Amino acid sequence: MDSSAFLQLIQDNKGILYKISSSYCRNAGDREDLVQEMIYQLLRSGSKFDKTQKFSTWMYRIALNVAISFYRKANRGGVTLTLDGEAQFADDSGNEMLEERIEVLQRFIRSLNELDKALMILYLEERPYKEIAEILGISETNVATKLSRIKGRLKQEFKIINDKL
Repeated sequence: MDSSAFLQLIQDNKGILYKISSSYCRNAGDREDLVQEMIYQLLRSGSKFDKTQKFSTWMYRIALNVAISFYRKANRGGVTLTLDGEAQFADDSGNEMLEERIEVLQRFIRSLNELDKALMILYLEERPYKEIAEILGISETNVATKLSRIKGRLKQEFKIINDKL
């Protein structure tokens, strides 16, 4: 694949990069740094792209690996990174109950380990289990099992909130 076609594929799928960076970084500057690092790593790894795979699946795998590394480095340095991609929606909703539930979801996702956080991002994007498994390098059964456990813990979080109301 020539470089202009490869760059066009990145451009066509750049929403993936912004969604992942928003999920791992609160600060706009950090998000931009992360997107730049993702693009750099995609360009560096371009020769390894297997054309028999979906480009978006391969791109997700690279971008998530970069985000997880970025997250680990930032946490060692004391920088706070959070999942806040839906915060603007919550602020605009005017519905306190909805805002509370979105905050609970965000807090819950922030508390997950890197693999489970990536799993939830992909699940919330309604990616098929097969694609999630390919991106994360785990089996479809493992995807289903992990999601079931995460959903169970999330239900407990919402039950606690509902009991308080």
